[in-house]
This record gives sequence, C-alpha cells and structure tokens, in this order.
Amino acid sequence: MKGKCLCGLIEFDLKEDIPNLYQCHCSLCRKVTGSSANAAFRISADQLLWKNGVEQIREFITETGFKSHFCNNCGSPLPNLTANDSAYWVPVGLLEDSEELTLVAHLFIDSRAKWDVVADTGEHFAEMPDAETLDRLLRPTKTVI
Repeated sequence: MKGKCLCGLIEFDLKEDIPNLYQCHCSLCRKVTGSSANAAFRISADQLLWKNGVEQIREFITETGFKSHFCNNCGSPLPNLTANDSAYWVPVGLLEDSEELTLVAHLFIDSRAKWDVVADTGEHFAEMPDAETLDRLLRPTKTVI
C-alpha cells in the first residue's frame, strides 16, 4: 500500500498486514488534523519504508511529549514513530487506497468537540482504552498484496 503527502514530495510504502483504524477525538488530534478526529492506525516500525522526500519532514513536539511530523512544503501530517520507536502512527488520509480498511474504535469521545457527531461504527471509549484492548481491536484483518 502506498501513501503520500498532499504535494506528493513525501512518499512511503507499507508492507504486510494493515491494522484496523481508530479515530481519536482528543483536542491534540483535532489540532493536528484541523478536523473533528484523527483517523489512523499503528504499524511496527519495520513495516514502513520511506520512498521519497524524507528531507522535507519536520517535527513539532509539545511540552508533554505529543509529537507531530509534517511535510515542510504542504503541511500534511505524516507518519511518526511512537515514543519507544517501535511503531509508526500512520494517518489514514495519506493512503492511496484505503477502501478495504475498517474503523473499529473511537478514542477520547468524552473530550470530543461539542459539534462532533461520532459514528455508531466501532467501539466507543471515553478516554484511551488499556493497551491490550486497543491492540486486540487494531489487530490486522486485511493483507496487503
């Protein structure tokens, strides 16, 4: 599966199984996306291969450690490594073909924007579920060919 930023300068490939999706409705994810929620998934670090444009990637880190990577040219949010560098968070909107992916969880719905209407699909969590629950839900169900 292929992904790229809005301007196309940064491209990446994903290999192996693609996990299910979550939407995070917290205030940080709203600010990073400029939308009601951040639709994303996590994959192990070895599943993402940067193809072009790595030199265009910029990083912003808040005082609390929340980080955002983005394209220096177009501003698109980009995959970034988790705190322990073992996995990437991947914004699903960057993917060229995401029709086969499934939304399974809504996170931090208690802190969603008042105007945000959360879809009925997937499990709803007031905050972040425990790691075991989230990992079970996000477990890959589709295989990339």
